[in-house]
Amino acid sequence: MDAIAKAWSRAVRAALPGPWRPWTVAREAVGALLVGALAALIEVVSHTCLWPVVGLGAAVLFLLRRALPSTVLLLAAGACGWFGGTLPLLVFAGWSAGARVRRVGVLAGSFAGAFLLTTAVSVVKEAGSTPIKLTIGLSLGGFLLIAVLPALWGRYRAQRRALLDALRERNEQLLRERAMVAHQARLRERHRIAQDMHDSLGHQLALISVHSGALEVDRTLSDRQREAVGVLRLAAVTAMRELREVVGVLHDESSAREPAPVGGPAGATVRTGGTEGIEKLVESSRAAGTTVSFGEDGERRPAAASVGQAAYRIVQEALTNAHKHAPGAPISVALRYEPDALVVEVANPRAPEPAEVPAGGRVAPVSGGQGLTGLRERARLVGGMVHAGPTAEAGFRLAAVLPYEGAGGDPAAAPGAEEEAWVRDVLPEVGSGSGDRRRRSPAIGCAVGGVVVLLTVLGLLVWGVVAFIGAAGDATVPRGLYDSLQEGTPEAEVGGRLPIGNSLFTQDYEGSGPTPPAGSSCRYFVYGTTGGLGSEEEVARFCFKDGVLLEKQHYPARS
Repeated sequence: MDAIAKAWSRAVRAALPGPWRPWTVAREAVGALLVGALAALIEVVSHTCLWPVVGLGAAVLFLLRRALPSTVLLLAAGACGWFGGTLPLLVFAGWSAGARVRRVGVLAGSFAGAFLLTTAVSVVKEAGSTPIKLTIGLSLGGFLLIAVLPALWGRYRAQRRALLDALRERNEQLLRERAMVAHQARLRERHRIAQDMHDSLGHQLALISVHSGALEVDRTLSDRQREAVGVLRLAAVTAMRELREVVGVLHDESSAREPAPVGGPAGATVRTGGTEGIEKLVESSRAAGTTVSFGEDGERRPAAASVGQAAYRIVQEALTNAHKHAPGAPISVALRYEPDALVVEVANPRAPEPAEVPAGGRVAPVSGGQGLTGLRERARLVGGMVHAGPTAEAGFRLAAVLPYEGAGGDPAAAPGAEEEAWVRDVLPEVGSGSGDRRRRSPAIGCAVGGVVVLLTVLGLLVWGVVAFIGAAGDATVPRGLYDSLQEGTPEAEVGGRLPIGNSLFTQDYEGSGPTPPAGSSCRYFVYGTTGGLGSEEEVARFCFKDGVLLEKQHYPARS
C-alpha cells in the first residue's frame, strides 16, 4: 500500500507541478471550471448528448496543460476536430505549449502533429458533406487563429520573462563581482602598507637597536647613561616586535591575493629610494658603527622605476637582517650592471662574539618571517628573482637579478592592471551596449511569426471567399438554364448542361418538396442566382428515369 501511495503521489506531483501558491490554486480552479462550462455549453447548443464528458475532459486537460503541454495540445486538437466545445481548451493548450516547450523542434513537431490530427478528424467528420479542400482550408485557418497565435504570444511572454530574469541575475552577479574587486583592492593596499612598514620602519628600528646596543657597551658612558641606553634598546626591540605583529596581521588578511606591484597608481603613497638611494642606506649603516663596503661593477644603465625601487628595498631588507642576526659583522653590498639585468648582492660573514654582554642580556632578534617572502614577491613582479641562503663561512648571502625593463608587457607589472584585466573579462558589456546588440528581443521573432500567421489567415480568408462563391455557383441553376431544359431530354444532355453540384449547399434539400415520381433519381440545386441565397431561396429539382429527364420542379426551400 505504501508503494502504491508513493507512486500515486509522484504521479500527482508530475501531472500537477508546483509551486501551488494560493493565487495559482485559485487561477487554475477558476480556469478549469470556465473551460469545462464553456465546452459543455457549446455542446448543449450543438445538441450533443456527450456534453458532460466533453466538459469534464476539457477541465481535466486544462489542469494537465502545465505538466504535459505537448500531449494536451495534441488531445485538444484532436477533440476540436469533432467537438466544437473544445475550442477554448485549444486556445489555452496552444498558449501553454508555446510558453513551456523550450526546444523549437519539439514545439514545431507538436503543432504540426496537432494540425494534422485536427484536420484528419475534421475530414472524417465532414466526409460526404463538405469538400475536402474546404475542410482543410477551414482547419488551417482556424488552427492558426485559435492555437498558433496564442502560442506565439505565450512564447513571447515566456522569453521576455526569462530574459528579464537573466538580466536581473547578471546585474546581481556584476554587483557581487564589483564588490569583490573593491575588496581585493583593499587587500592589496593592506599588503602594500604592511610591506612599507616592514621595509621602512623595520629598517630604522633596526638601526636604532644597533646604535643603542653599541652605546650600551661603550665604557665612556656612566652607569646611569648606559642604563638609559639599555632602556632605549629594549624599547626599540619591543617596537620592532609589535611592528612585526601588526605586519603579520595585515599579511594574514591580505594573503588571499597577490600584493600590489611596486610603484602604485596615481594618488598612491610616494616612495623614495631607487638605485640612487642605496648609497644612503650604506652610509646610514656605517653611521651605526657597522663596517659596510659598497661597490659597483659595469656601466650604469637606466632601469625602470619599479626595478630601482625593488633593488632599494632588497638592499634595505638585507642590511636590516644583517644588523639583527649578525651584529658587528662586516657587510658587503655590490651592484653589477649586466647586459640585460641588474644584479644586487648583499653578504655578511658570521657575527663575531661580543666582548661584553649588555647589562640587560642579549636580546633575541625579532623576525616576522615576512621579509624574504616580500623580497621574492617584489622581484617576481618586475620579472626578476631572489636567492638567499647561508655561505660556506657560516655567513649569509642575498642576491637578486632584476631585468632593467621590469616585467614589460606583463599585466601583473602594471599597478592595478590585474584587476582592470579581470574586470574587463567579467564585465565585458558594461557601458558598451554590445550585450544589447547581441541579445535580440524575443518580441522580434514573435512579431514576425504573428505577422506570418495573420497574412496566412488573410490569404486563407480570401481563398475561402473565392472558394465559397465558386462552390455556390456549382450548386446553382440559373432561371434561364432551368427554363431551357425540357422534360424528355436525354439525361446525358441534361447532365452536361447542369452544374456539377455541391452537397454543402444542397444536402438539406434532398427529399424535400413534392413527392418525386416512382422509380426516379433526383438531383437538387439552388434555383436562381447565387445572390438569391438567403431567406427566399428556392430549390430546383430534376428527376431522371430510364435515361431521360422525367420531371423538373422548383419550390421554396422551406416547403
